[in-house]
Amino acid sequence: MNFFQRRSLKKQLKHFKHHVNHILHVDDDIMNSDQKTGLQTLAADVAAFKPDSVEGVKQVLNEGHQRLVKLIRHRKNSTITEYLDIIAVAVVVAFGIRGIFFQPFKIPTSSMQPTLFGVHYISHNDAIEKCPAILRYPLFAASQARLEISEDGELTGVANAGNLFFDKIRLQIGDTNYVLPGTGEQVAAYTAIRENKRYAKGTILCDGWLSQGDHLFVDRYSHHITGLNRGDIVVFNTEGIVDPSRRSKLSDKGYYYIKRLVGLPGDSLKIVDNKLYVKPDGESNFRPITDFSPKFDKVYSGKGGYQGHHNEDPFLVRDAVYQVPPDSYFMMGDNTGSSYDSRCWGPVPRRNIVGRASVIFWPFSRRWGTVDRQPPLNVPTGDVDPDTRRFNSMTLQ
Repeated sequence: MNFFQRRSLKKQLKHFKHHVNHILHVDDDIMNSDQKTGLQTLAADVAAFKPDSVEGVKQVLNEGHQRLVKLIRHRKNSTITEYLDIIAVAVVVAFGIRGIFFQPFKIPTSSMQPTLFGVHYISHNDAIEKCPAILRYPLFAASQARLEISEDGELTGVANAGNLFFDKIRLQIGDTNYVLPGTGEQVAAYTAIRENKRYAKGTILCDGWLSQGDHLFVDRYSHHITGLNRGDIVVFNTEGIVDPSRRSKLSDKGYYYIKRLVGLPGDSLKIVDNKLYVKPDGESNFRPITDFSPKFDKVYSGKGGYQGHHNEDPFLVRDAVYQVPPDSYFMMGDNTGSSYDSRCWGPVPRRNIVGRASVIFWPFSRRWGTVDRQPPLNVPTGDVDPDTRRFNSMTLQ
């Protein structure tokens, strides 16, 4: 053999040996002892062979490939298996990141409106109306909710018509059945229906959409470094928290809550004329909550559904002062007229804190993106609707 042939043959043998050793290394934990021994013997035989002719090298490579195929032939789907291994590792890493840094969370109620929305009815929205029907749910988490009475009759029946994925309610008015999205409580709220009430043909009980609310990521890590501040929107668990007036556990209503932090450990709080005042630990004077964070400016703007802080509940009755205990926080919803919060059941222990609300990832509404960045809509908050018990301006969000 000439120099170039000998060099080419050595390279082929080297590559084959490297391939065998790679299999030994990568699949060491899934091979049995016979396979390992066979592959180690094959690698040794190839390493010991001295190329003396082209035919000799071809024979060694051909026999080597046959031995290799016999040793790993049960792994004919090895490529698929390797991809599945990679996917499994990626999933484990993703769940690890979720557990340590970010956690997905769905807004359960309307207590943080209009900053964050739970399941809610939308009477009018240009973006949804202009969007193709097939994309309304993927983009806006919105299902059409329209009911026009087709014949005179009384509401005589309400039944569940939902499935594993979607809540739906069937209403029987007269001899006609109608189906609307949502739970019975939600449908009753946005239609204001009442059993045994008579409805005339042509009456439109609703003509809008039911949104499934904001879905966001919770930053579980940063508050351990920077601490929490007044104005932060915080997710916490309700373990061990009891409503003294109802003698009930909060966890019976839901394990996770989300509210805005208004009081730090040691703060003295009072609400006067629907405005919250704070006297930090060590200070002698009360100051408006707006002095502590610009995030509260919109809460007192009187626009877009913001209404200040009300004082109708036990822990902050009129002109009374409440001091936040050590290692605890006082939480209130932005929709304070309809928020079940620390005014009802007291402070949240530090150990219950999950993290700060970080980014809304669905739906793609005006709130999409970094939490709490949007100013209020430039419309007066107005009055509470007597049927829905909500501010009409909130339905514009």
